[in-house]
Amino acid sequence: MDNNLRNWIAFNIVFAEKLKEAGKLIKAFPKIEDIFKRTIGDLAGIGIDKERAKRISSSLDRADREIEWLKKNHYSVLTINDDKYPRLLREIYDPPYVLYCGGCLDVLDKPLVSIVGSRKPSPYGQAVAEKLAEDLAAHDVVVVSGMARGVDSAAHWGALKSGRTIAVLGSGLGRIYPKENQNLMRKIMENGLVITEYHHKSPPLGMHFPLRNRIISGLSLALVVAEAAQKSGSLISARLALEENREVMAVPGNVTSSLSQGTNWLIKNGAKLVNDWMDIVEELPSPYRDDLLYAARRRKQEEKTDEVILTEQEKEIMELLNPDSLIHIDKLSEKSAYSVSEILSNLLSLELKGLITQRPGKFFQRKL
Repeated sequence: MDNNLRNWIAFNIVFAEKLKEAGKLIKAFPKIEDIFKRTIGDLAGIGIDKERAKRISSSLDRADREIEWLKKNHYSVLTINDDKYPRLLREIYDPPYVLYCGGCLDVLDKPLVSIVGSRKPSPYGQAVAEKLAEDLAAHDVVVVSGMARGVDSAAHWGALKSGRTIAVLGSGLGRIYPKENQNLMRKIMENGLVITEYHHKSPPLGMHFPLRNRIISGLSLALVVAEAAQKSGSLISARLALEENREVMAVPGNVTSSLSQGTNWLIKNGAKLVNDWMDIVEELPSPYRDDLLYAARRRKQEEKTDEVILTEQEKEIMELLNPDSLIHIDKLSEKSAYSVSEILSNLLSLELKGLITQRPGKFFQRKL
């Protein structure tokens, strides 16, 4: 067994939620193994809580069990001293000392952009997050988010349509939250990455999510807020991104919607307004920006796009659909001159042509 890894995991089990104390220990004892050789009195003398100091030695056994579980489930671990540890993340004020990882570590070498937002987004916010993520991923940008309900999940699913994504959890790899995202997690790990700084039994405690946000922004070259209220975790992420010297951008929204107050406030205070994926890439530092824009121009020249041809019925139904809201099949039937079976047939055709999205409960939405 790698004693260095064992020591780091043991240390992290005790101090992942106590970053200030963790920083004191690392400053006082640059070699991780030295921490485990000190007495409780030594540790208390530099400001470590005595109860936590007592837990340090017993955490080595917990680290053994953690390593055994990780190996059994084919997960990997990065410590802050590893060569593969993300460079940008290492540079933030309080980087995580240990990252538990599921999936492909090579995505960390790609340009990373985070998309965050409301857990209860409007249809517009969900559609925008999904579209931006899909377009960024299609141009070899890896989308980072927190796998929460709402905008986060929409961003992950959008990225998976055309590329890769990274999910940063506020719980352990054995305690996926929310539970309905277990399938999403499996999809992400097929060619993306799921990471967390918490041991596998760690529950999704409220304190974990603000801490998790610093990793989302710390990994990324830029952070995009797709939709957020005036007081939201997404604005915490934006503040952290600014503190970490990252680009912060926001998608404008309806001025009468409470879910747009946070994003519109960010734009008013200097965040770049985002209409499409190109707006995001244009703000990335060189050489990422130059390489991505050059590749996009080459791709546009090489692609031969076929014009989507619509029937008259499809055109009429498209006029009834809106990218900002959902409409039920019954409402479409009321507004059109066609039968429900005819409408469903045309909706299926429009969906296959990539022009609309069907939501649960027979609700439909025009794509942006």
